[in-house]
Amino acid sequence: MKDYKLVINTRNKKYPIYIGYNILKTSNKIFRNNKINIKKCLIVVDKNVPRKNLLVLKKNINSSKVFIHYFNSNEKNKNFNNVNSILNVLFKYNFNREDYIFALGGGITGDLVGFVASIFKRGIKFINLPTTLLSQVDSSIGGKTGVNNIFGKNLIGSFYQPELVISDVKILSSLNQREIICGYGELLKHSIISKKGSFGYLNKNKFKILGLKSPFVEKAIYESCKIKKKIVEKDENEKNLRKILNLGHTFGHAYEASNKYNKNLNHGEAVILGIISSAKFSLLNRILSQSIYDKIIDHVKELNLSFNLNKFFKRKDIKLILRYMKSDKKNNNNQINLILIKNFGKILLNKRFSEKQIINFLKLELDN
Repeated sequence: MKDYKLVINTRNKKYPIYIGYNILKTSNKIFRNNKINIKKCLIVVDKNVPRKNLLVLKKNINSSKVFIHYFNSNEKNKNFNNVNSILNVLFKYNFNREDYIFALGGGITGDLVGFVASIFKRGIKFINLPTTLLSQVDSSIGGKTGVNNIFGKNLIGSFYQPELVISDVKILSSLNQREIICGYGELLKHSIISKKGSFGYLNKNKFKILGLKSPFVEKAIYESCKIKKKIVEKDENEKNLRKILNLGHTFGHAYEASNKYNKNLNHGEAVILGIISSAKFSLLNRILSQSIYDKIIDHVKELNLSFNLNKFFKRKDIKLILRYMKSDKKNNNNQINLILIKNFGKILLNKRFSEKQIINFLKLELDN
């Protein structure tokens, strides 16, 4: 089984990402190789992560001062109450800026802990250990941190890069199929925004990747991370190019929030639903060809990932969906900014549409 290493080199920080099977077991070696001297640390761990993984990590940390804080990871708990809970632990045990805080969990845990790391004494050292496919291919790369509020998802946050990222593929075996599909949505997104060959690899090996078969899943994660690495290095703070990583997310985040982050539609499923909406919107506006649209939709259908919008919403929900779309971070006027598809590797940024155009599209979708 091949291990991979990527180095992210942004204007603010250079740090490595390690991807491999059972590499948590040798994390002590990774720490040494990166000259990470841990005198004191706090591990914030998602309660859903099997305890054996926490014990393996703790064993590999060469310090007698290891504190544990359990976090009940879900979108509703990604808030300031839990930010304050973690901050209070750091203050209680007199942490300083040279100490470390670890995130052992999925993207919600990583986003929350990364945000805490960025604001505690204006920055404490942060190590991310993503434990879901979604977080390994997406949220653990690029330094985006944040929490939710009543107006939408991730509207309060910062850009804060970790010291390193360790993605152990073995941990993924503890996930159920729905959680794996959650990450697959981001793999699909990255394959669309990249050259056609990336989509071709995903399309050819989709069942092996969803089945977590080696070496296909490791390579898929690595290739997906490479795509995001190139974008993040060129546009760390999402001024322009990095916006393409939001393909499917303007719709997707609005669907999540409008559904009150209900478990019947998780983040990855909302992203897939958002990608379908973006593809269909691109097709209806004569931006995307029918043949490319069919390839994307057929891929989703073959995996039984085809979600219909009217399964979750009715016409009466359109105003709420629109409200959340308007509050999206990419908007800077009364129009709604969408990321749309022209072809594989050709994504259109900053395409603005009126409320009426979005409403008419959502009506069409919900009437099907």
